[in-house]
Amino acid sequence: MLKSIGTTLFVAGLTLTSPALAAGLKVAVVAPADGPFAVLGKQITDGAAFQAGDRGSEIVSIAESCDPVGGEALTKALLASGAEAAIGFLCIESLESVLPALAEAGIPAITLSVRSDILMEDALKKKWPLYRLAPSGKAEAAAIADAIMTNWRDKPLALIDDGTIHSRELVESVRNALAEIGITPVFTDTYRPAQEQQVSLVRRLAKSGATHVFTGGDRNDTAVIARDAKSEDIPLTLLGGDTLNAADLDVPLENGVLAVTIPDPARSNVAAPVVTAMRAAGLEPDGYLLPAFAAMSLLEQAKDQAEKDDKAISDVLQKGPFGTVLGPVSFNSAHERTESPYRLMQWQDGRFLAAPNAGKAQ
Repeated sequence: MLKSIGTTLFVAGLTLTSPALAAGLKVAVVAPADGPFAVLGKQITDGAAFQAGDRGSEIVSIAESCDPVGGEALTKALLASGAEAAIGFLCIESLESVLPALAEAGIPAITLSVRSDILMEDALKKKWPLYRLAPSGKAEAAAIADAIMTNWRDKPLALIDDGTIHSRELVESVRNALAEIGITPVFTDTYRPAQEQQVSLVRRLAKSGATHVFTGGDRNDTAVIARDAKSEDIPLTLLGGDTLNAADLDVPLENGVLAVTIPDPARSNVAAPVVTAMRAAGLEPDGYLLPAFAAMSLLEQAKDQAEKDDKAISDVLQKGPFGTVLGPVSFNSAHERTESPYRLMQWQDGRFLAAPNAGKAQ
């Protein structure tokens, strides 16, 4: 695959640790090849392959079925590939199947998608070499609580959920975190999701005195609440979680709605040279393309460090930070990214932008 020389120089400049460059490495790319997730699997494969050629690295594509029944075949394919590391893993079933064998073989795995806290707890307990670029399940609630604490500490606060397991657990986690620092909402409620209107909810919020609302609901429900608050002339500042970073359905999201979400890496300055090169090669840097590119370049840097230290790659992954198109990435003792990727964003004219008053009381 052709790339501009600027991309090669950019990737070399990303390295924050600076051992002499080692030879390329062999990486297994585990991703769906067919079925409903095939498009995501192609993004992962394309992103890894786009980086691999610069250093003479090699990728081995291994199909991920996301079915526990296929775990034995996946494990055999991984061990037979001769890979020094593995990336991808959209499904928890795949990781649960292969991690014991990868641990025995000393092959680290980086998941781009799986956020399960329970799986990572098991991995740490059993010394499985699992790392992840995806944030943990707890990271979202922590980032939301931090945003509320920083920006809304003295505001009349409401916490609402839509009754689903994810929404209830997210809102409860936020509520508990806020309670520890003495922030108590003036209103809590569970609303019925997927309704054409939420006027009665908006009126209850107004009656409670709440002016700032965190909702654990999805984008469409939040859009309906924002629309109805506007039509009722009830000033509400709405904040949602990562589920707001989705496409509009029946009702467009109102300008000014806030979300704690992960910014699109394709819009960052640090990724601009790679984004330009990808588009020149006919690849649109959507979805998992840039995270897979980042995982590949991170592992190449880790191999450089491993050869310098005369250690295995899995032993140096916590020695970062490593420069990537996602920004500097380092892993803590829990094998999670040291810095949360979540940011406070605001919907404005068709996309999420950095919230203008992030970090200041609103």
